[in-house]
Amino acid sequence: METYREVAIGLTETFMNAMSHRMNEVMKVLTIIATIFMPLSFLAGIFGMNFEHMPELKSTWAYPFGFFGLCIVVTGSMILWFRRRGWL
Repeated sequence: METYREVAIGLTETFMNAMSHRMNEVMKVLTIIATIFMPLSFLAGIFGMNFEHMPELKSTWAYPFGFFGLCIVVTGSMILWFRRRGWL
């Protein structure tokens, strides 16, 4: 009976460790996604304000290319940095 109890405890601990590892992987992915979207939300908040004197307003395509280009550069650089660190 004692042997079966030890086996059951061992199986339970193995299962709990596997679930904990899976939850840590999910939390890592969610943290990376949130970290990527935080600066994008900040940029959208700044570029979404109604200013009268902005250099981007003089040209027709400067604002969309400037904003989306900056967002792509920020996102791409963060993804590259995460890959180099081994987080992705």
